[in-house]
Amino acid sequence: MRWENRRRSDNIEDRRGGGLLRGGGMRRIPGIRIPSGGSAGGARRAGGGSIFLIIVIAVGLWAFAGINPLQLLDMLARQDGSVVVGSPSTSTPTQQAGNDSQSAFVGVVLAETEDTWGRIFQANGGTYTEPRLVLYDGSVQSACGLSSAATGPFYCPNDRKVYLDLSFFGLMSQRLGAPGDFAQAYVIAHEIGHHVQNLTGVLGRYHQARQSMSEAAANRESIKVELQADCYAGIWAHAADDIGILEEGDIQEALNAASAVGDDMLQRRQQGYVVPESFNHGTSAQRARWFETGYRSGNPADCDTFSPATL
Repeated sequence: MRWENRRRSDNIEDRRGGGLLRGGGMRRIPGIRIPSGGSAGGARRAGGGSIFLIIVIAVGLWAFAGINPLQLLDMLARQDGSVVVGSPSTSTPTQQAGNDSQSAFVGVVLAETEDTWGRIFQANGGTYTEPRLVLYDGSVQSACGLSSAATGPFYCPNDRKVYLDLSFFGLMSQRLGAPGDFAQAYVIAHEIGHHVQNLTGVLGRYHQARQSMSEAAANRESIKVELQADCYAGIWAHAADDIGILEEGDIQEALNAASAVGDDMLQRRQQGYVVPESFNHGTSAQRARWFETGYRSGNPADCDTFSPATL
């Protein structure tokens, strides 16, 4: 992805490294947790504080992709007892928060989503309210609660913010086989898709309806929500391609990432078999198909995952 020297969003709060803030500082806005630039820091040994971080990343992946964090620990462990929680990077953990290549990449991707959805909302007679994106490590307080053990990407509709621990990208690259900057961009665009759903009322209707649903019914509805966010990520990719910032292989990176976090792929990797009735994010084929649908169409109207015939 050709992201260098492009506009960076001002809607970034960098709470890494003890709470350094950017883009207007930390603001608490009244108001649910629902799933790359640059790369995360290097590998760490599984000991002391690293064990906590591993567990945190595991829970974060559950929030994004429906992975059982206890099962995920088995995926992370190496035969020599170490665990990878980052990906190769030219940056180091000692860089000043907010000025590293990772946050720069995230800022550019966020800015591009702002431009894309701003145009789409305007063309349909609406106004796009831009979300804020919080970079953090270890733990974070959101309007959806304290997420000391829920790192990784999630969207909180109560404060209209995306929360991201960049270590998640290392996990995707090294453990799930989904490397590449556009795989990471897909994750961000997916979370922004949840913000679009929040603005259009989809999330509100879903969370209200699920209160009276059985677990099986709620899982089915959750899949529709997640697949629509995948389709919306494809809508953004379509716009990014139109302005010429995609490179050869970028779309394949996103498709690989979407497939890697499919319920069936993750369950097969974790336990050797799948339990379809427990799916709540969609299969690998569904997630990749809906991302590609959005990418090829560029029209949000084609992201109707709630019609039974479309799944």
